[in-house]
Amino acid sequence: MAVAANVTPGGPVMAIFAHPDDAEFVVGGTLAHWADAGRRLICVFCTNGSKGTQDPTLGSERLVKLRQEEQRAAGSTLGCHDFVFLPYEDAMLEPTIALRRDLVREIRRYRPQTVVCFDPRVYVLDDTYLQHPDHRASGEAALAAVYPAARDRLTFPELLFEEGLEPHNVEEVYLALPVQANLYVDIGATLDRKIEAMLQHRSQIVDPARTASLLREFAERAGAAANLRSAEAFHYVNLDPEARLRQTQSASTQKG
Repeated sequence: MAVAANVTPGGPVMAIFAHPDDAEFVVGGTLAHWADAGRRLICVFCTNGSKGTQDPTLGSERLVKLRQEEQRAAGSTLGCHDFVFLPYEDAMLEPTIALRRDLVREIRRYRPQTVVCFDPRVYVLDDTYLQHPDHRASGEAALAAVYPAARDRLTFPELLFEEGLEPHNVEEVYLALPVQANLYVDIGATLDRKIEAMLQHRSQIVDPARTASLLREFAERAGAAANLRSAEAFHYVNLDPEARLRQTQSASTQKG
């Protein structure tokens, strides 16, 4: 059953996405809530964003630099100050072992409690959008890095024995733009910041007013499913057995 939920204080949150601007567009309101709750945000981008332009005067090298600058400004608006830009080519991303290793490295380095990423099962959204293959690839690689690779000490042993990065268990995963949502985060208080952050990606936006309107429309549509004015939808996965036990006990107590 899908439920409405508020974010809570806790440990670091790592957002793993394909391109600069994905995080703001998809989960910017929730990231802002986490930052406001005192949680450290780390944004990891799997590609260099080198293909995202229709401007014939803008080459890939300049575009990569520009998009990283825009991403830092956008992330700072939400409360994120830690950024990792992986060098994989935009529009060519695949869920390779090399990408999995790179994501495991960052998970073990920053040791997040929470990971948020794309739902890799999604190929089509509604009747109007084909999911970018980089989005699916980044989500698949992120999930494989979270479990079991980041947890198992002998997976990528060079990370442990050469780089000193100890194994780490991520406690929970939020799948964004999910096949089927089971959790909605109320972003009524942070929607304006989400829009402000998204508008920092000037190289990607032709009509700022139209972009802002679309973000409000998407938030209202997601919120309607949970009786909220504005929301972001997720498929929530709890990987912490102790937390699951506490939830079960709490539910039993409430029923009793």
